[in-house]
Amino acid sequence: LGLNETQSGMVSLIFKYCDDNKLPLLDLKDVKRVLQYLGDEGKAELTKVYGTLSSASVGTIMRKIIELEQQGAEIFFGEPSFDVADLCRTDKHGQGIISVLRLTDIQDKPKLFSTVMLQLLAEIYATFPEEGDMEKPKLCLFIDEAHLVFSEASSSLLEQMEAIIKLVRSKGVGIFFITQNPDDIPESVLSQLGMKVQHGLRAFTAKDRKSINMAAENYPETKFYDTAQLLTELGIGECLFTALNEKGIPTPLVHTYLRAPESRMDILTKAEMEDIISASDLIPKYNREIDRDSAYEILNAKLEDADDEKHRAEMQRQVEQAGTRRPSYEREEKSTFEKVITSTATRQIGNTIAKELVRGLLGVMGVRTTSGRSGRTGGWF
Repeated sequence: LGLNETQSGMVSLIFKYCDDNKLPLLDLKDVKRVLQYLGDEGKAELTKVYGTLSSASVGTIMRKIIELEQQGAEIFFGEPSFDVADLCRTDKHGQGIISVLRLTDIQDKPKLFSTVMLQLLAEIYATFPEEGDMEKPKLCLFIDEAHLVFSEASSSLLEQMEAIIKLVRSKGVGIFFITQNPDDIPESVLSQLGMKVQHGLRAFTAKDRKSINMAAENYPETKFYDTAQLLTELGIGECLFTALNEKGIPTPLVHTYLRAPESRMDILTKAEMEDIISASDLIPKYNREIDRDSAYEILNAKLEDADDEKHRAEMQRQVEQAGTRRPSYEREEKSTFEKVITSTATRQIGNTIAKELVRGLLGVMGVRTTSGRSGRTGGWF
């Protein structure tokens, strides 16, 4: 992902968290979901046990994953996972089978290509047993357009690639990098390659001449050839060749003619390719998609449960605040008489009648008071 030391440490912390909490990371959406969770809802939980996760670093890691995802990594890094043991298959006669990993438009996806190659080599190294010094390798990998492996590779990826190439030989695995110019391969990797087959190089510019001189210096010194001159004169089917002898010493450089392949040297048509693929024994194994419950599904379910629990707690709090009062929707419906008595119109009519009664009574009392002034002693006041 091209992360710095701090960000790489955070990725290691995320893997540690997932291991401790039984959260399987099976594809990129699992990694993205865990990042989102630890940067938001699970931040307090992570900080309490593992330390602080910087929001800025979380954003950087997320952007790097999305960049890889846009090159097609979302489809590649999933299930079913590629089983490197399938590269060592043999037919019913015991003869080896050539497996072709067909990558279209890889020139537009260098980051994915280098990541895939590193993952493949790392898986082989972790899976294959130690074999020691074998008479012949049990697996040979030919990586075409090898400059794409290294052109976008970060320094950390190059270090891992170099380490694996040094160590994978003990697993009985040979690696061939195929490219147009030796300059496409870093010197630290090129120095680990014992056999070199160099076809013709052409010098059209001053830079090309410098590259040819450097390529000539990669071969054992010889008094029979002017290596730099010969590289520009090699024709079709010719090469310079050197390998390691039985004692591990580079053999002298030899100008060699290659035997023409007996296979058809042409592009497979779409129909031919479909026929070959449909006849493969690996179709039932790989031609399906698997999406098991992993970190993405587990965290989503956990957050949904938390939301449900929060909702239930809020409802319980509201009920407790209400006390013994029944909610309005549970109250008994009023009778017709109660509705009439408590209505606004009824209250207004009652007020009017009361006023008229008071006026009438006051009128009567006023008459009696007047008559009282004439000598009568009665009265209601």
